[in-house]
Amino acid sequence: MARSGPEVADIFRCYGEAYREQHDASLSTAQRRVMTAIELCRTAALGGHVEACDQCGHRRIAFNSCRDRHCPRCQSVARAQWLEDRRAELLDTQYFHVVFTLPGDIAAIAYHNKALVYGLLFRAAAETLRTIAADPKHLGAEIGFFAVLHSWGQNLLHHPHLHCVVAGGGLSADGRRWIACKPGFFLPVRVLSRLFRRLFLEHLEKAFDAGQLQFFSGPQHLSERDAFRRYLAPLRKAEWVVFAKPPFAGPAQVLDYVGRYTHRVAISNNRLIDIEDNAVRFRWKDYRHGNRQKVMTVASDEFIRRFLLHVLPEGFHRIRYYGFLGNRYRAQKLAHCRDLLGMPVPEPSDGSSERDYRDRYEDLTGHSLRQCPACRQGQMIIVDIFDGATGPPPYWDTS
Repeated sequence: MARSGPEVADIFRCYGEAYREQHDASLSTAQRRVMTAIELCRTAALGGHVEACDQCGHRRIAFNSCRDRHCPRCQSVARAQWLEDRRAELLDTQYFHVVFTLPGDIAAIAYHNKALVYGLLFRAAAETLRTIAADPKHLGAEIGFFAVLHSWGQNLLHHPHLHCVVAGGGLSADGRRWIACKPGFFLPVRVLSRLFRRLFLEHLEKAFDAGQLQFFSGPQHLSERDAFRRYLAPLRKAEWVVFAKPPFAGPAQVLDYVGRYTHRVAISNNRLIDIEDNAVRFRWKDYRHGNRQKVMTVASDEFIRRFLLHVLPEGFHRIRYYGFLGNRYRAQKLAHCRDLLGMPVPEPSDGSSERDYRDRYEDLTGHSLRQCPACRQGQMIIVDIFDGATGPPPYWDTS
């Protein structure tokens, strides 16, 4: 069912062309592609189909979606499918949520070097977790976890950080035992923070020495080695934020919670309040003042600028898997973990990816796309399929 309130697509359709004209030189190809995809999403330009109820004859048009991962309207099914795939991988153990955050001074470098710096963030965080967990003084085990990249804060400004969901235990060095964490405690946060800081800065300096970093506008002076080292010096002494949240209540609660993080885009449509007089109002949570709910008003071009800050490089993977969840040996190692934990073998997949998308949607979300919205008795049957910009006009009455 279509939303009645404003959407990110409305902002791009109203103000996107003017923004492109004004910022032509600074827009990347990826940012242009995302803007166009969101503007065209679920419009006649992408084609679609016409459905009719087999009982009452009610007709409705369904335009195709853009399927872009930055589009607020195209993430619900992808998220539901991802959660379904992960559900069979849950183990009967504690789970912890650990967040690694880059300091603001590093975020400034990341803005012009997204693929590289975001990749280093994944690498340093994963090395930190695996190194400390493997240390016999702490856990002495190979752990398994996945990490999800977010590049935004509630105000849409650039704030790169990783959400890691980690099993509360792992395989012993010889692979013969499951070693569990202490109840309610994963790994010491201060130790994680110090190692994360050291590893990340080491990797960043190596990237600089290899000529892999680029600097434009404000931080352009950092292209000189002495200036770069002076810039990093205070960061070697600063406290880097690594936050370990209390453990989840149980495996069943893990995915319900994590589903909020995996396929989220910079801002969801339901946070938008209105678009008026070249300004956008949206809700945000002020974490620095007791998580208070507030309303922010920004000019339309500033909203677009902030949204585009979070467009990822082409082909960049924002969800990654490590340890016994690493893609190469995941099935084998998970089976061994289940055996050590005395868990039953999960039922095989029903091959839902090959089924009609409407059946998959109902299985994953519990909402039917087939039931007639008018009579609630009949089934909606596809009676016509049309290509982009050649089908029925978008003003058809489908109420």
